[in-house]
Amino acid sequence: QVWQIRLDMHLLNHDGNITDAASIAGIVALCHFRRPDVSVQGEEVTVYTPEERDPVPLSIHHMPICVSFAFFHQGTYLLVDPSEREERVMDGLLVIAMNKHREICTIQSSGVVMLVQDQILRCSKITAVKVAEITELVQKALENDHKARKEGGKFGFAESIPNQKITAFKMESAAVDTNNVGEQAGEIIAKADPPSEVFANPILHTPGTAQIGEGIENSWGDLEESEKEEAAEEEGESEAAAFECQKTETEDTSVMSETKKDEPIVLSDSEEEEVVILEPQELPRKTR
Repeated sequence: QVWQIRLDMHLLNHDGNITDAASIAGIVALCHFRRPDVSVQGEEVTVYTPEERDPVPLSIHHMPICVSFAFFHQGTYLLVDPSEREERVMDGLLVIAMNKHREICTIQSSGVVMLVQDQILRCSKITAVKVAEITELVQKALENDHKARKEGGKFGFAESIPNQKITAFKMESAAVDTNNVGEQAGEIIAKADPPSEVFANPILHTPGTAQIGEGIENSWGDLEESEKEEAAEEEGESEAAAFECQKTETEDTSVMSETKKDEPIVLSDSEEEEVVILEPQELPRKTR
């Protein structure tokens, strides 16, 4: 007999990077969960109630945490933890799952950008730092929850339900000054530094990598030196053949001009074996 555990996630607010949020929520829920204690004697299995024995935690050996990276301008810029608006305009997404021991659990790439080795290594180093920070936050939250439960208090989700902070997004209203918004926006734009460089065309970071975008000029119509020589030789042969053909036609025409007009031409039909005599006026204009 085994325990069967089902983990359901309900999305309350999607503001981007749902993969990372779901991975953190899922691993924290599994670490926080307690199952009933059991005892096995021969073939007899006893499941104890929480009043009889305290529930026991699951055997979780490590915490895989997902970290997402959004890429822009064909991989020129990368962004950690993209928001919903940033996901709309990104070229590609890379998700790396890692634990605090720097063991990579999974890597998933999507989008229309081709990544090179240096970019993936850079993202893995950033993931190691982020996973260490997130794991520490998770462990502290679990410890605080354990202490609060021992003292009989409420912590985490149970504390937020009465205030409707999670289910209804209830927050204290804050006054927002909407006067002179245009002027303030103009001042912010004027003070902001312009972008250092604008990439109008896709960039190939290394030879052989494919990029999807507006494209660059191709060299399919350009011929190598050897191909140019072969094409020149073929062109010279074709010109010589055309000259010989023209010369033959000229000789045939001169032979016909020497034929007497009053002399009839005899044509033989091989199938019917009949002889046809044509009068001079019935001769065709040009005969080869």
